[in-house]
Amino acid sequence: MENPGKVYGEKKVKSLWEQICAEFAAEHADFEDRDFDDASSIATDVTQFSSRRHTPVVYGKMVHRSSIDASVTDEFDAAIGHPAAVGLTLLARPKPPPTPPPSPPPDPKTCTPQEYLEAYIFPTLMPAMIAMLKQARQEKCFDRKKFRFNGCDFLTEYLYKNNKGKTLTDRESVRLSEIPFVKDCLSVNPRKPLPLSLQWSEDEAALKIQSYYRGHLARIQPEVAELRKWQKEWREDNRSIRDQVEQFWEEHESKAGDVEQRSTSRASTSSKKSQISRKSTPKHS
Repeated sequence: MENPGKVYGEKKVKSLWEQICAEFAAEHADFEDRDFDDASSIATDVTQFSSRRHTPVVYGKMVHRSSIDASVTDEFDAAIGHPAAVGLTLLARPKPPPTPPPSPPPDPKTCTPQEYLEAYIFPTLMPAMIAMLKQARQEKCFDRKKFRFNGCDFLTEYLYKNNKGKTLTDRESVRLSEIPFVKDCLSVNPRKPLPLSLQWSEDEAALKIQSYYRGHLARIQPEVAELRKWQKEWREDNRSIRDQVEQFWEEHESKAGDVEQRSTSRASTSSKKSQISRKSTPKHS
């Protein structure tokens, strides 16, 4: 049995959603409905090109090796062929047929729920889901049990910024907490603050740990330990020095007030005595 044709080139990386759809289709499809290459009557395998294993002659070509009894090197002419192509059939892969124009979307008021989802919901929701999975991979959510990334928050902000019915100029720089309906929801149901282990990134947490450890190494030095001990004793001895100073000034002000009050009372008493003496003294005609 002859080997199927191979195409040496760059393999297209499928998204996560495309992989899920391909696996689902492969499980539920019959033999007649399997995906075959439209460019050939046999299935073609797209092989990732590597300069260590392949020659540049076969890059981007459909390659087929035929098994024949005669020697293929007898009639080889280096002037018109390449030695790496001996025994191989090289054909340029034809271009895929143009995709047909998309059909107009159905009427949202009269279509079925499935048609409404496929025409109006999935074209907007699926790119948001793919972007959310990419961001979750960057946040290393698949490698940890606890993480600060919230998929619902990301989808809310992404869909609000990429709403096709609104202009994007006034929404590109809007954060999640600045969205009107999110602000109203958080005012009614406020969230608990995240712990520092989820707020800090790996770089921030490493910086905090390193700074604390460097401080520990500095504090355990004998000179620094002796200075810290003296500072602690000094703080304990002078813990109430401010209260003592305030009490001293309060007593001093109270004494000054008493002295002023006594002098005032004495002055008033002397004035009363002088008035009485004036009244008691007879007037001379």
